[in-house]
Amino acid sequence: MNMKKWLATALACSALALTACGGQSNNASAPADKVYRVGSNAEFAPFESLDSAGKVEGFDVDLMNAMAKAGNFKVEFKHQPWESLFPSLNNGDVDIVMSGVTITDDRKQSMLFSDPYFEITQVVLVPKGKKVASSEDLKNMAKVGVVTGYTGDFSVSKLLGNDNPKIARFESVPLIIKELENGGLDSVVSDSAVIANYVKNNPTKGLDFISLPDFTIENYGIAARKGDEATIKMLNDALKKVRESGEYDKIYAKYFAKEGEKAEAAK
Repeated sequence: MNMKKWLATALACSALALTACGGQSNNASAPADKVYRVGSNAEFAPFESLDSAGKVEGFDVDLMNAMAKAGNFKVEFKHQPWESLFPSLNNGDVDIVMSGVTITDDRKQSMLFSDPYFEITQVVLVPKGKKVASSEDLKNMAKVGVVTGYTGDFSVSKLLGNDNPKIARFESVPLIIKELENGGLDSVVSDSAVIANYVKNNPTKGLDFISLPDFTIENYGIAARKGDEATIKMLNDALKKVRESGEYDKIYAKYFAKEGEKAEAAK
């Protein structure tokens, strides 16, 4: 091969390589081998909890797996403490957070959210027979329990004042409910679907929950890092497909009884 032919061949190969690279960068779909790491605090049944083998399971897991199938991407769930979820997202340890995360204006400042996938409100969990008619009743209680950083924490802090000694903060829903059962709290404020699930599955514990007009409707969303619009688009497209196929309704029916259930799927 003479020098001219060799140069022509080399240039052609270089052009092909550049074209291939350019074509890959313009591909909007997820890489075939990429696995999206989903951060979750598995202490929030029925949305996420750990099975006997230590594997994360629940409504969020089933929904995300259905979305991954519909959107042709791969996911793996990682259980970790609630307070570490958002830092892990920001530093790149996880790609997505799906853990019953309420969409708030404050959180929108530091992360992106998918379209809403579940609608809830805050409720008050109390011993059966205890009357709670308004936020004024909460103000008159000695101890109101919340989970640190949950929406219930924000709601009660707004009502009573962030540093009010009447607010007792715990690390998880199981811990706070146990404290209520042991008599250490007068009430617990947390997400309606989680509290309803506990009351339904533990009828002998003597607890009931009450909805108050003070608490507004909220929506759960899936969080991604600021600037990662591609992942949000992928999630929204997949969520839409799961809803339209009827798969969302099947997953919802698996976890939430229609009769007596106070949480409704987001429309």
